[in-house]
Amino acid sequence: MSRGLSTLHPGPAQEVYGTWNPPDLIVSDGAYGVGGFPGDPRTPEGLEGWYAEHVAAWSKFAHPATTLWFWNTEIGWATTHPLLAREGWEYVQTILWDKGVGHIAGNVNGDTIRRLPTVTEICAFYRRRLVLKTPVGRMPLCRWLRVEWRRTGLPLYRANEACGVKNAATRKYLTQDWLWYFPPAEMMVRLVAFANDHGDPAGRPYYAIDGKQPVTEAEWARLRHPWHHEHGLTNVWSHPPLNGAERYRGDGRRVAPRVHNPGRNAAAHLNQKPLEFMRRIIKVASNEGDTIWEPFGGLCTASVAAIETGRNACAAEPNPYFSALAKQRLTNQFAGDQLPLKV
Repeated sequence: MSRGLSTLHPGPAQEVYGTWNPPDLIVSDGAYGVGGFPGDPRTPEGLEGWYAEHVAAWSKFAHPATTLWFWNTEIGWATTHPLLAREGWEYVQTILWDKGVGHIAGNVNGDTIRRLPTVTEICAFYRRRLVLKTPVGRMPLCRWLRVEWRRTGLPLYRANEACGVKNAATRKYLTQDWLWYFPPAEMMVRLVAFANDHGDPAGRPYYAIDGKQPVTEAEWARLRHPWHHEHGLTNVWSHPPLNGAERYRGDGRRVAPRVHNPGRNAAAHLNQKPLEFMRRIIKVASNEGDTIWEPFGGLCTASVAAIETGRNACAAEPNPYFSALAKQRLTNQFAGDQLPLKV
């Protein structure tokens, strides 16, 4: 089902990654290694292999400002992190979903348990590692900034003059240690202009990623992902387990290998996330009109939030039961003239 730039594919995401618009933000809520849905490994050991093809595709089609929000258990994320790092994803931080003690009410036997009860889930936030394809080969952005300035023949301290600062350019923008800071676009355009105006004429152009034209302010800004800060929003999100009208019920259907005798009110999908969480992620790290990928759609909560906030959603779900529920949810959510997905 699709309409305009939003789409829901009733099959594996690998079949359609190449047909989707490049992602500005990816929400991954796939295998946890807990037998949470058909095809989810029963233990975390198999997760790296399970995700390998997907992560390779994310890396292939992402642009420098793409962000990844990776939902999982603590050990599931830890098991998969080396794969993400190898594929060029740079860890930023972890968001903790605190479900509260209600999550374990009546389900803990104090006589047999030998660990602390788990009431959390995590979402690891990644961005692309900034490595440029320059005429002399691939180079980390941090190093490229310094190399280009050195090529001008100008002393380092003059970078501060270029930016109109006391020492921020040498201390942050051109340093090669942990203090390095991405130059804001308004500072970068000054650095570029100064280098090309005052640097050795024989080496021009300077700060030309393609080797032909110096990078512009707009081009530089596109290397960094959006961020719309919300005061009071931290990396700990407290929300009880989904219940009530938002929770989809399975009507007694067995939807996961680890669930043997589900009742009529059992969850339709064990991984369903609060819609508010997806809204937060999408609103804080993307802009209206951006493309949001949800490769493991499930009930497509991220797609609902994306379309609701003026973004374009690209989702896939291979399980026919979950895909049908997601299609129904999207159709019901955006009925009439607001329907963004045509059946």
